[in-house]
Amino acid sequence: MTRFGTPLTEGALRVLLLGAGELGKELVIELQRLGVETIAVDRYPFAPAMQVAHRSHVIDMLDGSAIRRVIEGEKPRFVVPEIEAIHTPTLQALEREGFTVIPTARAARLTMDREGIRRLAAEELKLPTSPYRFAADYDEYRAAVRALGLPCVVKPVMSSSGKGQSVLKTEADLENAWDYAQKGGRAASVGRAGDDRNIEACARDGTEIDLRKVIVEGFIEFDYEITLLTVRHLDADGRATTRFCAPIGHLQIDGDYRESWQPQPMSPAALAEAQRQARVLVEELCRPEGRGVFGVEFFVKNDHVIFSEVSPRPHDTGLVTLISQDLSEFALHARAVLGLPIPNIRSRGPSASCAMVFEGQVRAPAFAGLERALAEPDTALRLFGKPEIAGHRRMGVALALGDSIEQAREKARRAAAAVRLESA
Repeated sequence: MTRFGTPLTEGALRVLLLGAGELGKELVIELQRLGVETIAVDRYPFAPAMQVAHRSHVIDMLDGSAIRRVIEGEKPRFVVPEIEAIHTPTLQALEREGFTVIPTARAARLTMDREGIRRLAAEELKLPTSPYRFAADYDEYRAAVRALGLPCVVKPVMSSSGKGQSVLKTEADLENAWDYAQKGGRAASVGRAGDDRNIEACARDGTEIDLRKVIVEGFIEFDYEITLLTVRHLDADGRATTRFCAPIGHLQIDGDYRESWQPQPMSPAALAEAQRQARVLVEELCRPEGRGVFGVEFFVKNDHVIFSEVSPRPHDTGLVTLISQDLSEFALHARAVLGLPIPNIRSRGPSASCAMVFEGQVRAPAFAGLERALAEPDTALRLFGKPEIAGHRRMGVALALGDSIEQAREKARRAAAAVRLESA
């Protein structure tokens, strides 16, 4: 049985987040509601979760010695990765030394790069996926595109929010897509493409991830795509169990989430197959005793379900659960992390979210128009509090309930459009 002490005292139950973005901010809030002492860690100061955590640290998240120093100093009961770009070999070593990583260090390692999780899903678990090839240099990449044919999709093996992702439609797109993948992936944050530091960045213990590598995926037709939030948790008797939220439909632009809604209509056969695949994958990633929320993404064509990607943490499309469910994905993750039961998940009906994305070069941005955004019944906003905008950046989300999915989406869009970035 987990003991919950008083925060900021010797008996506190401490949870340390590696990554302090908007999803981490909501998780910190839910953890603090349960009396947990929270520590937020990220590569830049004043990140959203840092603004609500008890303490924070700014480090290079790909520096294993820096991660070890913070974790050994804080001595958290649970270490919760909130982003992909973390030096996971250090997490694996710390786990062997007795620290608990959520869901497991192995899951964090496998899902941090698209090669690890795709090979697990397609080659070991035999889940249906799009055809794919991996390429570590331009010649391999060009050969992969020719083998799979056009159109196809190119992604860095490690990136977030659609950065570095392109759809190739003609041969003329080849070079630009390769360059964009190198600039948009995590390789760009470590060293120049072609720099050997990109190979060593994530694995100084002999387990290498080449951050220059890309995945080329054959283009598949689908009717819609979903995120199936899958929760691995303990029941009231302490037994591991798996449950699912209602499927979430979503709209992406350039690989980045823009809208999501719940529930996405699905045939009973397609829903059952998505749940089957998600269960197989999540329970494998949780071996032997891992737990937490997973965002499992699928393409759906008629009743055919094709695995796309998985995040071993709350998912950005799941922001809709802040209004659609009595227990948001963050509340579910907090309970799962802490070993608390989840007897049921109550739906509030058709719901939607719409991301607020702003463009520019702005430090300490300010916003207006919230009065108009919140004028309609059953709407809500979350402004993330990010300290700057550099290019395009998601700065908040509008939420809405409706009598139908389409009505909820329209309300969320109107609320999002009403919020404007104030000039200095």
